[in-house]
Amino acid sequence: MKPERSAIDYLELFRTGSWFRALPPALQEKLLRAAVVRTLKAGQHLFSRGDAPNGLHGMVDGALQLRSVGPSGKEALLMLAEPPSWTGEISLFDNLPRTHDAIADGPCVVVHVPKPSLDTLLQQEPTYWFEFGRLMAQQMRTVLLGVDETALLPVSIRLPRRLLHILRNYGDKHGPGSRVIGVSQEQLAMMLCISRQTTNQLLKNLEAQGAIQLGYGEIEILDVEKLRALSTPPEG
Repeated sequence: MKPERSAIDYLELFRTGSWFRALPPALQEKLLRAAVVRTLKAGQHLFSRGDAPNGLHGMVDGALQLRSVGPSGKEALLMLAEPPSWTGEISLFDNLPRTHDAIADGPCVVVHVPKPSLDTLLQQEPTYWFEFGRLMAQQMRTVLLGVDETALLPVSIRLPRRLLHILRNYGDKHGPGSRVIGVSQEQLAMMLCISRQTTNQLLKNLEAQGAIQLGYGEIEILDVEKLRALSTPPEG
């Protein structure tokens, strides 16, 4: 996957994302004109936990696994970052090392806005800090909702919720309007902190109810309304 275009050529792609679309047009262009295009091979680290902050990254093609590893070696998949999402905003604010690993799920293309360029931009236009604060708030909201669900909801409800979240936020690999999401059962298990066997059984239950259809490394959402109903806790 060789990049044949410069970062500014992906302006319209990034404008399909809610955060980037709401940025002042001048900031949109300044970010991408300061960015460089990078390619990653499957399994390659974009950055690792403990790395010094080096700027923001926007997804152009492929997917990044944002992962964390505990002291015992157990891994947790925090999320899949797909186009047109951005990552790296935490270290922009506190200037501390990276909090997790970002690993290419397959061949990837990203745009990288280097830290020196961001520092200069924010020194020249301090009002732009608000826009990056919105990005961090969006990411934090998603994380906190996930923590709530893990603590309060059974996995039979959390799994259809996660599928809907992926469909709504992470995009798909079959073009606009497609309901096929590129996520494996192993990845879902890591996201939900449950075993692969439990994940497989829950997915087969959803398939039997006509809500989804399982494929190799992907899941097709057949009935969004049914999946939404299954993700809603019973009243009382």
